[in-house]
Amino acid sequence: MSSTPPSNAYGDEDVPQNDGSKLKTFISILRKFMGVADLAAVRFSLPSQLLEPTPNLEYWNYLDNPTSFAAIGTSDEPLDRMLEVLRFWFTKDLKYVKGKPCKPYNSCLGEFFRCNWEAEDNAPRIDTKSLQTSTSGNASSSSSIKSSKANGADPRTASSVSVSQMPANPTGPTVRISYLTEQTSHHPPVSAFYVSCPEKGLHARGFDQISAKFTGTAIKVAPGEHNLGIFITLEKRNNETYQLTHPAAHLGGIFRGSLSVSVGDFAYITCPQTKLKAILHYIEDGWLGRAQNKVEGVVFKYDPDKDDKTRIKDVPDSDVVARLGGAWKDRIVFTLGPKLVDSHPVEKRTTIIDLNPLTVAPKALPPKEKQAENESLTMWDGVTQAIMSKQFSKATNVKIELEEKQREKAREREHKNETWKPVFFDQATDKRGTPDLTDKGREVLERAQKGDWNLEGII
Repeated sequence: MSSTPPSNAYGDEDVPQNDGSKLKTFISILRKFMGVADLAAVRFSLPSQLLEPTPNLEYWNYLDNPTSFAAIGTSDEPLDRMLEVLRFWFTKDLKYVKGKPCKPYNSCLGEFFRCNWEAEDNAPRIDTKSLQTSTSGNASSSSSIKSSKANGADPRTASSVSVSQMPANPTGPTVRISYLTEQTSHHPPVSAFYVSCPEKGLHARGFDQISAKFTGTAIKVAPGEHNLGIFITLEKRNNETYQLTHPAAHLGGIFRGSLSVSVGDFAYITCPQTKLKAILHYIEDGWLGRAQNKVEGVVFKYDPDKDDKTRIKDVPDSDVVARLGGAWKDRIVFTLGPKLVDSHPVEKRTTIIDLNPLTVAPKALPPKEKQAENESLTMWDGVTQAIMSKQFSKATNVKIELEEKQREKAREREHKNETWKPVFFDQATDKRGTPDLTDKGREVLERAQKGDWNLEGII
């Protein structure tokens, strides 16, 4: 189904609009889709002045803080490794904490994006055994608090394993992380992604697909049927794998003129090899008062063959090994044992992540001359340049022309009875949620690890 409007459907697009005018236009379009089960499946086209000049495949990555990803698998203790995964989890959407929600371009079938990150290899080590020792005596705890106050530090962060902000020009050791994603399906819209950090023996993969529904006051965004979360594998830990599932979120503030993301759902992290599971409960804000963005969590021992605990209250205290609490847009702490976080004295709460000083890490991108025609930054360059120069009518026309070319290719495949296949991934979609790379996909990532962006001999 196509709902692409004619180029003049939104009036004179090149007249500058303030945020309020943009939202009025946005709302008028959304109202046409009241009752539609899944806006993402419709993939309606927005006027260019409502779009963020960013390709969808570039926008949807989970490495906003690559340092926290590179630190996964450092510890020898299973609980500590689960906490390393959780530390990464709370940084993966830093873009929503530090920026406003936006609508990137819809991806085209066969479009792909690749990049590198140079991450500092300096994340604090998580060592819960040492934490137990250091906080076991009141004297040492009191001394720690007094020392923090004397140094002008916040005593709540006297014990912290939070990552620090990476400087623009790091002087310490760094580790390279490479990323490849491809739009593997158009109906339904699905992309596959792969994150590789061979120096750390670490990779992550999954399918990205969302469903979206306009409720009348907000847009509810949830994982699609092929999006089973992020699968992180620790190759040096006998391929220990963690599945991280996404909670549903709401894009609200539409009628207030100030868009915001809120979460009121559960997320789960499971590791069958260590038999540890984490439940995170995102508590939705009430109608009145300032947004709290609260989250509470529990890490506990579970049976992978009988994984029936879906609520924190369902978990027996005897199985609990750690608890978490805080605000997912601010600071989150954890405590050891079954007692609730708030029942622990401050000195026994460890800050697992403080998002306040962090910003979204920059990417290392292939030079323009090394990019393929269907690479995101090249494919959408004409639209991006027009939006950046505020030539919105031109941007809309270029976007419509690009989308029509994709439809023509689809008609040609249908006429020839050809089935489109991804280039870099074995599957377009599957029910396992774990796409595998093709030989070409592996070659692209191997070259990227060497800083080689050349695609010759691959495509």
